[in-house]
Amino acid sequence: MTLLLTGANGQLGTLIKKHLTERGATFLEGSRTPPAGGRRVDYTDPAGLEQAFAGVTKLILISAPSGDRVTLHRNAVTAAKNAGVEHIIYTSVTEAPTSPLSLAVDHKATEEAIRDAGLTFTFLRNNMYHENYTGQLAHTEGVFVTSAGPGLLASAARDDFALAAAVVATTPGHENTAYELTGSTAWTFDDFAAQVASITGKPFVHKSIPAAELRAGYVAAGLPEEAAEVFTDIYVHIADGALADVRPDLEKLIGRLATPLADSIRAAVGG
Repeated sequence: MTLLLTGANGQLGTLIKKHLTERGATFLEGSRTPPAGGRRVDYTDPAGLEQAFAGVTKLILISAPSGDRVTLHRNAVTAAKNAGVEHIIYTSVTEAPTSPLSLAVDHKATEEAIRDAGLTFTFLRNNMYHENYTGQLAHTEGVFVTSAGPGLLASAARDDFALAAAVVATTPGHENTAYELTGSTAWTFDDFAAQVASITGKPFVHKSIPAAELRAGYVAAGLPEEAAEVFTDIYVHIADGALADVRPDLEKLIGRLATPLADSIRAAVGG
């Protein structure tokens, strides 16, 4: 069995590499700038993808960070089928087929493309990363602004999602399965702010504002309009409960409780 990890130089891919290595797995690294012995993987290059996937049995397909992701992912799926890949492990999003999140549209289309190609699949439907929020703390003074209101979020640490991917890639029994991966508890941004204040010993609060105001603030701060819309949309749907459900799948795969939010906060602020 030959395993290839795409996006191996990215934030998630780097962590998956670590866990694959710790588990004694032999695998190929795929990226636009691969190391010696790796494969060049560029989702914009269909012919190059087919060469990269030649001889690969199992493929960990990390979703593209931006761009026309449906086209990019379909390029990868078609190349995988043509190259004889048997099993795709795809990093998707919570409840992709039915989610109201705008970012779920690309993931739903990709899951459908994988099914339509007739490939064995495992869909890792990841909730949000703790780090999406703790990563902002270094640039946030006292007030964390969202449009999430009192909505609950069942996020987990990026490293937990990476470990789950490594487990699926190196153990049997995950064929044609979709895993809904969440943290062990759900929290609100008021909870988040209270934990930040407790850990840092400094005042810190959450402020929820109208979506239009939040979106405009992102654009004024220099974010592209598309990114501002996606980020705002996530907060709006957190308020509606779209990412609130806690599921057991992540705990079962990694064999323990998911990393608490407080641990990720401490890692971000040095507490």
